[in-house]
Amino acid sequence: MNIQHVSVIGAGTMGNGIAHVFAQHGFNVNLIDVSSTQLEKAVQTITKNMDRQITKGSLTEEAKQKALDRLKTYTSISEGVKNADLVVEAATENAALKLQIFKQIDEHAPSGTILASNTSSISITKIASVTKRPNLVIGMHFMNPVPVMKLVEIINGYGTDQQVTETIVTLSKTLGKVPCVVNDYPGFIANKILMPMINEAICSLYEGIAGVESIDTIMKLGMAHPMGPLQLADFIGLDVCLSILNVLYQGFGNPKYAPCPLLVNMVAAGKLGVKSGEGFYTYAAGSKDLVVSDRFK
Repeated sequence: MNIQHVSVIGAGTMGNGIAHVFAQHGFNVNLIDVSSTQLEKAVQTITKNMDRQITKGSLTEEAKQKALDRLKTYTSISEGVKNADLVVEAATENAALKLQIFKQIDEHAPSGTILASNTSSISITKIASVTKRPNLVIGMHFMNPVPVMKLVEIINGYGTDQQVTETIVTLSKTLGKVPCVVNDYPGFIANKILMPMINEAICSLYEGIAGVESIDTIMKLGMAHPMGPLQLADFIGLDVCLSILNVLYQGFGNPKYAPCPLLVNMVAAGKLGVKSGEGFYTYAAGSKDLVVSDRFK
């Protein structure tokens, strides 16, 4: 399977990062989002991140311009996927939304197009079931920030063809990534292991065992984690963490995956982490200082 034209659906943090990496590595990219404003913001972000690469010496000005020339934006799925060899869906981690999007992709993309989801927890088999090509549906879970992080978690659905898996593995290597193939069970591997750790950190705070800084410092200095679990939860988005934990809890029916009540309350209160300006820490525009939220001092 020869991949030359890639369509990316969703121009948020993950979508613009995925589009950035594909365009930088020579692929023609259609970035699709219902919001033209979000598309403009995404192109600005990609340009800024490429400028940062130029400053660091990992990209030339000429390569940047060629990459940006290969990037086009669309507000219509039907127009944006009609010539795609691969479609990567990177919409919000919401099962109903993803199923709706995949029905549309399936209707408008060429019959041989591979359909991939960047989902971090939702069943690839379930997503594939709403298409007429379940053999061509696969998970392609990039890590954030996409231009920096090397891992791509590749998830085989129940009916994914081996040739499709091999194509995506090879493609990931072409992007300079390290692909790891896993099977389709709730949370896959990355989040099946990560989210219970984050949830346990939140429970430890909730139970008064230790404070925010102590929990994160212990995991950073004691376990050599580059970022503490509470800071990481803020970075991921507490709403996303809650969504993934609910997928794990419902999928396995095991109480060990039940979200901590503190996490549930914080999401209900709109304290989502970096994206909302406050979670376990507070985030001021332009500041790199890590300040614990007043709630937890």
